[in-house]
Amino acid sequence: MSTAEIIEQALHLKASERYVLLELLHQSLDKPDPEIDRVWQEEALRRLQAYDEGRLECVSMQEAFRDL
Repeated sequence: MSTAEIIEQALHLKASERYVLLELLHQSLDKPDPEIDRVWQEEALRRLQAYDEGRLECVSMQEAFRDL
């Protein structure tokens, strides 16, 4: 069965079935990497500590996204 045929069949599924398929496909692509998670956790803790100690300047969410 070709990719086009699979897509065609998937598009005929009920919305709830398409959602389940979407979630399964997404999970198959989005594999967590423990090393990346560890590094980001350490970075988040460093930033929180810097904020708590007053060494990190903060801006509001509106200011941060103003120019986007």
